[in-house]
Amino acid sequence: MVSQAVVVAIGVAADGRREVLGFEVGETESQPFWTSFLRSLKARDLGGVRLVISDAHTGLISAIETVFTGAAWQRCRVHFMRNVLSHVPKASGPMVASIIRTIFAQPDTEHVFGQFHEVVRMLTRSHPKTADMLEDAKDDILAFCGFPQQHWRQIWSTNPLERVNKEIKRRTDVVGTFPNPAALLRLAGHVLIEQHDEWDGADRRYFSEHSMKLLTANDEEVAIPELNAA
Repeated sequence: MVSQAVVVAIGVAADGRREVLGFEVGETESQPFWTSFLRSLKARDLGGVRLVISDAHTGLISAIETVFTGAAWQRCRVHFMRNVLSHVPKASGPMVASIIRTIFAQPDTEHVFGQFHEVVRMLTRSHPKTADMLEDAKDDILAFCGFPQQHWRQIWSTNPLERVNKEIKRRTDVVGTFPNPAALLRLAGHVLIEQHDEWDGADRRYFSEHSMKLLTANDEEVAIPELNAA
């Protein structure tokens, strides 16, 4: 018996509707696996990718840079927070988490960056390692600022995918052990087809038509100097 993972990619089309882009079974830590998976999405005509949101698996990051050249990458703030808190004494965890969350509670990009620097300054005194982790991850966790503010809550983490993942896990836990990867793919595929159809038939779009048009605004109107600086 070997452990395998089901990986899923979802996206938002130009009309603001969510879609299941693809799924596969394999070794999630392997760069060749991730590269092959992402290339399979492009082979099925996935194009115009502006932003990829994921956790910070090294192999996945390298694959994103290879396959989706020019696309921005947003590091999932939830996964980042878990990583940070794993290096913080348990008693200090809630306080540190609350301080970091204030970065994402700001009304606009200027205030996001201002609060980020303030949080780093505060934590440098009490938790210097956490402050260093924040500083190192700055561009990755604040990439959402380069996109319409109406999208921020949906793009600064992978949370929108978690409900789908939980449903796949619930269904696969019932079976327990699969005879081969194809059997696992069939079950996961059935769950994802149901989800795709639900999104496709929904009256309400994930992102509004107006907010999606903001993505095609002139570069000078949406450029974020701190993110674009060399």
